[in-house]
Amino acid sequence: MTAPTAVHEAPPYGERRRRAHPALVVAVLLAMLIGGAVVGIRLLGTVGSADDFPGPGQGEVIIEVEPGDSSSTIGATLTDAGVVASADAFVDAAVADDRSLGIQPGFFAMRLQMSAQGALERLLDPAARVEIEVAIPEGLRLDETVDRLAAASDLPRRDFVRALDNPGALGLPPYAQGSAEGFLFPATYSFDPGTSAKQMLKAMIDRYQQAADDVGFVEGAAAAGYTPHEALTIASLVQAEVAVRDFGKASRVIANRLDLGMTLGFDSTINYALGIDDLTLVNDQLEVDSPYNTYVNTGLPPGPINSPGEAAMEAAIRPPAGDWLYFVAVAPGSDETQFTADYQEFLQFKDEFYANVP
Repeated sequence: MTAPTAVHEAPPYGERRRRAHPALVVAVLLAMLIGGAVVGIRLLGTVGSADDFPGPGQGEVIIEVEPGDSSSTIGATLTDAGVVASADAFVDAAVADDRSLGIQPGFFAMRLQMSAQGALERLLDPAARVEIEVAIPEGLRLDETVDRLAAASDLPRRDFVRALDNPGALGLPPYAQGSAEGFLFPATYSFDPGTSAKQMLKAMIDRYQQAADDVGFVEGAAAAGYTPHEALTIASLVQAEVAVRDFGKASRVIANRLDLGMTLGFDSTINYALGIDDLTLVNDQLEVDSPYNTYVNTGLPPGPINSPGEAAMEAAIRPPAGDWLYFVAVAPGSDETQFTADYQEFLQFKDEFYANVP
């Protein structure tokens, strides 16, 4: 009888593999952890490391921040202009600094190859803003105003002359009669770089219209018996002739003389006709053949002789009551003026004036 054959069951599938040594498993896990940490460190190292210049930069370039620009848009503008190395670097600086929310629209003088933080600081500095600023005082003639605008803007004077040759495009009121004389309102203006001569002139005329609306100029002129053009002419005369405190009296002198058919006899209109600014005039000058010669022509001159301010405009349409017919400065260059209704007293005042001429 043969011995029974031994029967062996197959081991489970998993047991057919070679069992891993526990130490090997630990080593593999450690390697995986270390590798992941290295990758993580490298990834973290890329955050906030966008291309950036060390600064502080050199040279100068003008950039514009437009209304509504985001930090990324500003960063792109700066990058395109060569100010910062990358838009991302500027965005990183802006995100880290809440002051970046205060960046205002406008033009700024920046340096080339600035650090992103340096560029941010400069955009927040009011001194970095670039504007064309020009102060136009009361009483300037049109040609004098143009000279100041050209000098401040570095635009050729001919650009302003050409713009004035097309008055219909400047927004002048209908009663201007096609001339900007008197309508370039005196004020301090700030213009962005690139503003054209036409745009500057139009802004000044718009400012005149605002002043006219504020004082009710058109309605006030009608109430005083003048057209708006006549009233602005009177305003320019009082602006040229007397100090602010005497605007109203001078306006009343003009009204009284016009009512009586007298000539105005103003030196300021002779100066305008001759294109000069003399305090004392000789007889030959007083006889100049010009419609602006108010020594020989009755009534008002053809139009304004300068750009008056709001106070003169107010005085032209609302002068105080009074019987004055004459006024004379106390001395050449003095802003003190004597008023009278008596001709003999006027002659006395004139003698006193000439006695004070150096």
